[in-house]
Amino acid sequence: MSQANALQLTGISKSFDGFKALSDADFSARWGEVHALLGENGAGKSSLMNIAAGLYAPETGSVLIDDNSVRLHSPKDASRYRIGMVHQHFKLVRPFTVAQNILLGLPEQPGEGSYRKRLKALEQTIASKALELGFVLDPRQVVETLSVAEQQRVEILKVLLAGARILILDEPTAVLTDQEAERLLSTVQSFARQGATVVLVTHKMADVKRYADRVTVMRGGRTIKTLDPQGVSVEELVRLTVGESAALSPTLPAAPGEALLRVSNLTSVAGTGGLKGVDMTLHAGQIYGIAGVGGNGQGELANALMGLEQPTEGGIHLASFGDLRKASAAQRRTLRIAAIPADRYGAALAGSLSVAENFAIGQLHDGRYGSFLRLRGQRLLEDAAQAVADFDVQGVRSLQQKAALLSGGNAQKLVIAREFSRNPRLILVHSPSRGLDVRATQAVHARLRAARDAGAAVLVISEDLDEVLALADRIGVMNGGRIVAEFDCPADRQAIGKAMVSHD
Repeated sequence: MSQANALQLTGISKSFDGFKALSDADFSARWGEVHALLGENGAGKSSLMNIAAGLYAPETGSVLIDDNSVRLHSPKDASRYRIGMVHQHFKLVRPFTVAQNILLGLPEQPGEGSYRKRLKALEQTIASKALELGFVLDPRQVVETLSVAEQQRVEILKVLLAGARILILDEPTAVLTDQEAERLLSTVQSFARQGATVVLVTHKMADVKRYADRVTVMRGGRTIKTLDPQGVSVEELVRLTVGESAALSPTLPAAPGEALLRVSNLTSVAGTGGLKGVDMTLHAGQIYGIAGVGGNGQGELANALMGLEQPTEGGIHLASFGDLRKASAAQRRTLRIAAIPADRYGAALAGSLSVAENFAIGQLHDGRYGSFLRLRGQRLLEDAAQAVADFDVQGVRSLQQKAALLSGGNAQKLVIAREFSRNPRLILVHSPSRGLDVRATQAVHARLRAARDAGAAVLVISEDLDEVLALADRIGVMNGGRIVAEFDCPADRQAIGKAMVSHD
């Protein structure tokens, strides 16, 4: 294997809206190797590779290709240096054919003559390259009719036919079956052995151990260590990935009360994916935390429990009510269920309505602000103003301004203010501190603990393991669409980390 560096990033820093995503991060990959980039969600893996792919510009640091310093202003620049990235979320035009999608990504138009002739020539090239890679793919098939694995092959062919010799794959096996993942990783390993470079951005220890020649571990936007995966145990990789074992539950709550919510064998119906038999119980006076790497069903679970989606089989039983899936939005309010989804703007706020209206909308049906025909506007404004002050919602020049004008963090504060205004007995929250600064995060965590201490059952779903460990009294680990392990707190961080990335 060649020892020459194909790609080298040194001292890379990058911030987004004041959040430091990368801090003096380093990474280098050699020609002829598969180099894994390992870390939790938010470790900075994708951000670092997006810089290598020309999507982001670094604030500090340098990028070298073949030991020559380069400046990448766009993916087109990266393509000129033969870098291609296949993102976790595919960037295909679904109504177009395979060949049409690949044509869009080529730096130069293939062949001569009419569009039809050029497309036909490209279809032959695609078929030949697919055969070479061991892919079964019809260049004339429409993308939206393809399986996820087939769409991924299209993305890989798109960057390879554009000339990529440095191939970056972001979580390539996250949506594949074991058999599909094995075929894909064997294929890209062969590609690297032919003198190319493959960067495998992943969280799966088994893939690292089996296919990577070297592995770089990132945590908190920093490079922790680069090492030979064959010379280190899975336990040590887990420790490097999630940090030292620590018991971080800061409070000792009273014993949990009654079982308030029981979830049994919750499964997504055919064609929707995500949940594969979730079982868990939420107790009054307890915070139950869901830990896991993104994409393992957390979003689908949150949506099912919050009533945002209904394509599930199994049971969601709320004490004193029954099947929660049958509850209307108004009934959920009457039952004092608070829901804080991950998608603030899409699922929790009406951007075209005012800040005051978004705060009050959950109580319009109970008469506190009068009726729809005779609204008690002054009381509504007073409550909204008090909530904005109590929850430190910044950027509110007027309570009549549209909620869409709030930043992400302040939109989150407004949602939390509304949901906590009714003394909830069941709180369902996905990524509670997303977009919040440290002070605001601490305030939200304090409110969740106070709600628990007041007897509420609290479910916290977060891809930030530190957040789960800091809040939860009991932790369930989601992996592959189900709860694969449960831990009482204080909990062993390494054991949780191992359950998060195990693929037995």
